[in-house]
Amino acid sequence: MGQIPDLKDRPTLKSLTDWVTKAKGFRFSIAIVVGGILLTGVAAVYTLKYAQQRPSASSAAPSPPPPTIKSVTALGRLEPDGEVIQVSAPSSLEGARVEEILVSEGDWVRANQVIAVLDNRDRLQSDLDIAKKQVAIAQANLAKVKAGAKPGAINAQTAKIGRLGVELQGEKDAQQTNINSLETQLIETEKAEDAKIQAQEKSIESKQAAIESQKAIITAQSTSVNRLKAALDNAEEDFKRYPQLVADGTISESEFKRRSLGVETARGLYEEAQANLSQAQANLSQARANLSQEEAKLIEIQANKIQTLATLREKLIQARVNRKKTEDVFQEQIKEGQATLEEIKEVRPVDVKQAEAEVERALAGVQKAQTDLRSLAYVDAKEAGQILKINKRPGAIVEQGKPIVEMGKTDRMIAIAEVYESDISKVRIGQRVTIKSEGKAFTGELHGNVREIGLKIGKKESLSTDPAADVDSRIVEVKIRLRAEDNKRVAGLTYSKVVVEIFL
Repeated sequence: MGQIPDLKDRPTLKSLTDWVTKAKGFRFSIAIVVGGILLTGVAAVYTLKYAQQRPSASSAAPSPPPPTIKSVTALGRLEPDGEVIQVSAPSSLEGARVEEILVSEGDWVRANQVIAVLDNRDRLQSDLDIAKKQVAIAQANLAKVKAGAKPGAINAQTAKIGRLGVELQGEKDAQQTNINSLETQLIETEKAEDAKIQAQEKSIESKQAAIESQKAIITAQSTSVNRLKAALDNAEEDFKRYPQLVADGTISESEFKRRSLGVETARGLYEEAQANLSQAQANLSQARANLSQEEAKLIEIQANKIQTLATLREKLIQARVNRKKTEDVFQEQIKEGQATLEEIKEVRPVDVKQAEAEVERALAGVQKAQTDLRSLAYVDAKEAGQILKINKRPGAIVEQGKPIVEMGKTDRMIAIAEVYESDISKVRIGQRVTIKSEGKAFTGELHGNVREIGLKIGKKESLSTDPAADVDSRIVEVKIRLRAEDNKRVAGLTYSKVVVEIFL
């Protein structure tokens, strides 16, 4: 009989069948096969049961408790308490220019202190002066109405009207003299500029003629070079046979030297002609450069003419406007004086009330002119603070949405932390805070407490120096009150980036 294989060898069904066919006795073979199958099954059941009873490594070791979060860290910035105040001119003044800046960066200003003057100040001041004159006229008229008609009152009113007429004529004459002067200046300036342009055009023509002359020289010189080159080539070709003629004794040595000297002479003439041609070409390039300079100068003169004449025309237009305005003012005063003259003979309550109303209207005009002057010609600080930045200098145009200066209450600085939306639920009013500079703008730490938690979720404004940082993160702004002693350290660091740690 054959030997029964060991169970640990795990025989396959095929190997068992082969073994059975070799065994002696059919019944014995069947018994061996059945026994092997039973033993294999028992081993499999035992292995499965052992695997189920054995505890896994993950279930045996208890998971550690999550770490306790003690603080929330966020990026942020420093700002004056109440944010940075943008001080601008009224939107109705867009296009006006800044005439004067009365403060410097770093200055402390009071509430309602004037910080800038616009270029409409003189016009508005003139309107105020005219309004005050109207008040004086109205008050004088009221006094006369109350006093009633007196001997000489009519003559006095007539004289006043005449005086206004004289003043009007004097103003007209003065304004007209100024206009005539500007017109004369405009004409003379235009003539002078035209003369400059003509002179420059002649200079350009001269330079162009020089270029054409130089071109003719180059053409002639090129012809000479070609002719001398041909002569040199012929002389050199002819000279090639003379060494052999000397060797053969056909010609003498002196004849050979004479022929050689002729070749050298031809070469010298050719090289000299080439040098002259190069010099002529260089002269042509210089002449063209000179022409370009003269043409550029002509353009500059023409541009200067346009600018100068435009300035004079603008002055002339303004002078005519001023003359018309002056005439209108005096004509109005004369009309009022004439109306007063017609009514001065009789004093009636209705006349007194009318005169008083005229005074009130004139006073209202003064009030309006004063208000316009104060609100439209001057830009003031609405509240006290420090000037952080001056954005507009004298001569700059006032633009809507662009402040003239930026200011803030830097004596009371706050930190604004941009806390992630996922962390904001941990933040509470009054929590202790430490602040460090991200860009080393200040050393050490600042200390404070959470003062206010924002009610709106937005995007980050303080960008991290980490290139992998999420710049589109959703955050809530948290305002932090600094300690009094820390305010002075960062008073000049508006918008400085900081790292904020809020202790929970």
